[in-house]
Amino acid sequence: MESPLLGLILDSSVIIAAERKRQTVEDLLTSIGQTFGEIEIAISAVTLAELVHGVVRANTPEIRIARRAFIDELKKHVPVHPVTDSTAEIAGQIGGEQAAKGITLPADGLLIGASAIEQGCAVATLNTRHFQKIPGLQVLSL
Repeated sequence: MESPLLGLILDSSVIIAAERKRQTVEDLLTSIGQTFGEIEIAISAVTLAELVHGVVRANTPEIRIARRAFIDELKKHVPVHPVTDSTAEIAGQIGGEQAAKGITLPADGLLIGASAIEQGCAVATLNTRHFQKIPGLQVLSL
């Protein structure tokens, strides 16, 4: 029996998909609430870095401004969990164990997954492939 979730850590894929569909942050959070019920929602600092990367890489000033506004609104409603020394320890342990088995985990996904494990949360993502390789992490697909 799985333990009850303390919350959800959103992967950037979920946030990017919402922004591309021109959803508001409120729309995104409402949709997640309808799917999973009342639950704490957060993002990892690594996810924030991925989102800002997308702002910088935008092809037009309009897209850049829209992405930045979406991130700013998201941060008003969703806490950002830092990468702590505990997060790094969890990531190093899992990454090393998986590497010993010949399984390579992308560093960003590993850190996001470690952050979720540290917080007792699941990861909500549209990209389950990488996250499912992290032992002990509950992965929920949206």
